[in-house]
Amino acid sequence: MKVDALQRWNSDLANIVANVGEPIFFQQIFAAIEAQITVAFPQAWLYHRDLPPKLLDHKIPKNAFKSQVDEYLEGPYREDPFFKVSLSSPRNNCYRLSRLVTGDFEQSSYHQNYYASTGTVDEAIIVTRLGDGSVVNISFMRLKAQGEFSDDEYAWLYSVSQVLAELIDLHTRREEFVESNMLQPGVDHQIQQGFASFGSNYVSEREQEVLELLLRGYGADTSAEKLSISLETVRRHRKSIYKKLDVNSQADLFALFINAIPYVAKAKGEDPLKAYMS
Repeated sequence: MKVDALQRWNSDLANIVANVGEPIFFQQIFAAIEAQITVAFPQAWLYHRDLPPKLLDHKIPKNAFKSQVDEYLEGPYREDPFFKVSLSSPRNNCYRLSRLVTGDFEQSSYHQNYYASTGTVDEAIIVTRLGDGSVVNISFMRLKAQGEFSDDEYAWLYSVSQVLAELIDLHTRREEFVESNMLQPGVDHQIQQGFASFGSNYVSEREQEVLELLLRGYGADTSAEKLSISLETVRRHRKSIYKKLDVNSQADLFALFINAIPYVAKAKGEDPLKAYMS
């Protein structure tokens, strides 16, 4: 690393440290990486084995948000190589897509049905494992015009990944982050109960079946197959669910579900959303 670049990195790293626990923490990481190498759509995700991913922060332009977030949350994330390795990795690490996937990645359903449409040609992530088994994944992409990461660029990302992972771990231990994002001990079984009853007081019986599959991360095609109904019917039910629950996107729906989870026990088998809203 050249002297000027090293000085800039040290300055940016100091800003990251100074903002641990602050709302702009992840934005400071994005800015520090962007000052060193070219990346597209930096984003921070929280992965939990029993819940859909949660977007913590990002620098995704409005015209790309639908493909990067909404369509990803409709089901493709379950096949995402990064989602899988993030939850199975035993330690903090840095991964690069072109080194992680096998040669038949372009023939995979994940690539053909989702990833190819994003325009991404390479991606690198920094994985931070948290104490409750969940994972924070910081993702940096490269688009066609930018080309794949060079070996030197990836080597640099790898070299800074451990210090960033330690700072991310420290950030996620702060009370504000825990209260807003982390599951409390002993609630995993409540999640499964929540899947089956969430929204049942507000939607029809068939819509509730579609809603459960939606919350479990199944795409419209798979939901139609599992329920033996047409794809258009699934889409119509989803539109009705959004309207009845007053949400505008998949991300809004997942956030509402997570907020209602602590009310599963209080609901005693009934709709935890009703208990949350009352």
